[in-house]
Amino acid sequence: MKKWVFILTGLSISVMAFSQDMTYQGGRGNHFPKKKYTNSLIPAFAESKSKLPEPVLTDNPGYVELYWKSWELAFTHFKKPPAGSPFVSDFIDEAFSPAVFQWDTFFMIEFARYAHSIFPAIQSLDNFYCRQWDDGFIHREIQEKDGMEFWFEGPQHAVNPPLFAWAEVESWKISGDNSRFKNVYPALVKNLEWLEKNRKADLSFHHLYWNTGLGSGMDNTPRGGSGWVDMSAQMVLAYNSLAIVADAIGKSTEAVSHRKRAEDIGAAINKWMWNEQDGLYYDIDNDGHQIKHKTAACFWPMIAGLCSPSQVQKLMDNLKNPHTFWRTNVFPSLAADEENFRGDGMYWQGGVWAPTNVMIIKGLDRYAGLYNTTEFGVLASERYLDNLVEVYRKTGTIWETYSSESVSRAFWSKPDFVGWSGCGPVQLLIENILGFRPDGANKKLVWYMNRIDEHGIKKLNFGSITASLIAQKRKDINSGTQISIETDANFELIVFLNEQNSLQFKPQTFQIKKGKQVVNMTAVSQ
Repeated sequence: MKKWVFILTGLSISVMAFSQDMTYQGGRGNHFPKKKYTNSLIPAFAESKSKLPEPVLTDNPGYVELYWKSWELAFTHFKKPPAGSPFVSDFIDEAFSPAVFQWDTFFMIEFARYAHSIFPAIQSLDNFYCRQWDDGFIHREIQEKDGMEFWFEGPQHAVNPPLFAWAEVESWKISGDNSRFKNVYPALVKNLEWLEKNRKADLSFHHLYWNTGLGSGMDNTPRGGSGWVDMSAQMVLAYNSLAIVADAIGKSTEAVSHRKRAEDIGAAINKWMWNEQDGLYYDIDNDGHQIKHKTAACFWPMIAGLCSPSQVQKLMDNLKNPHTFWRTNVFPSLAADEENFRGDGMYWQGGVWAPTNVMIIKGLDRYAGLYNTTEFGVLASERYLDNLVEVYRKTGTIWETYSSESVSRAFWSKPDFVGWSGCGPVQLLIENILGFRPDGANKKLVWYMNRIDEHGIKKLNFGSITASLIAQKRKDINSGTQISIETDANFELIVFLNEQNSLQFKPQTFQIKKGKQVVNMTAVSQ
């Protein structure tokens, strides 16, 4: 395995004083109640395919072909713990290592939650919680055979993006099942306590959070400083997600505290890291001086909900810039005009990756209605998937990472990688290209209808509902249409015909009843 040289400048003394011994305090798994593995059957793709959501896209059969290939590969990575392992749950595997990775698992859950009724991928996180040390530490990479940490390089690289609470909430949005929240809450709280003690730059002016290239998941990207944009924004996302969990289990006072912590971190990010002239967020050193590397990490504050309308517009301008991020394939992990950019990808020196693409496009989704963010998210998803489809047709498989400069896999890219590369063909296809935003927790489905061909989805499962919705072909983007619906339970459907009018026209809302029905969408006025 290749060893990287990481560019780390301006680290605080607290970083350099970190020792491996700090992570071994107390016992393991005492903040999580599940202690033993219960044997179960791992579902097979052939028997499960008829139960999965079925996309309908008349004009893009390649997307549908790639969608099914992704699920076929994904089912080969639903795994049981090996004999003798202390793991307590079946899990989804990242596809290349005899260890589980936090960073990979979070984003595999993002697409695999659309099969939650077949294989609850969220349970993959149980194997991290059951190996958590009493002081709150959870290593980024845990070996399947014995549950021990795998130390690649030094202990400063041991922390992945802190997205446990976010992943729990994201899964709940689709499944509608928050029964896990009470059990995982203590582990989530304790993990953030550890990060506050060990990943906050206390000796700096800004008191924000640091990581390393390997720890951040963006292995060889040129980064530096004691305040990292991604790590700091991820802490905001973690606290706000933790607040949702706390509210759900009746800990409203603690929820208020978590939201206040997120607000304070967010204010510091905007104070120190935002560059108005460049329209980007940058890493910073101890003194708050910005370290200007244009990477995908610059966009994490969007998904954390930290941006004003003008900041969103400037960030989008960067994403649309053909000299930086709007390339043959989008979005490169390192901007094309950066000194270390590699057109062949060279891993995180320009490769196009599923987790950062999901982060950017879901960040745009948080600002639906501003500057056509939803429309741009669709265009970006299409550009990304068009590349994946063409590479699949050439090679017969899905890859770990892709080139931003040619229709090809990137250098140092593994095949059959589903793995997080299933996010584009499954999650972005359902949520952005088809435009469905299911809310299983509230029995609600929002549909951003941006296509004019016959399109929709069959057997979409959200919460306790399974529904099929097909929109007829329409004349143009502003024409009305009919939606044929079949559902086994009542739900609320909210449809936006196109985003450019969503600020001027109210969405059309329908109360859908159990059974079959046709909904008539009225035309959008100009």
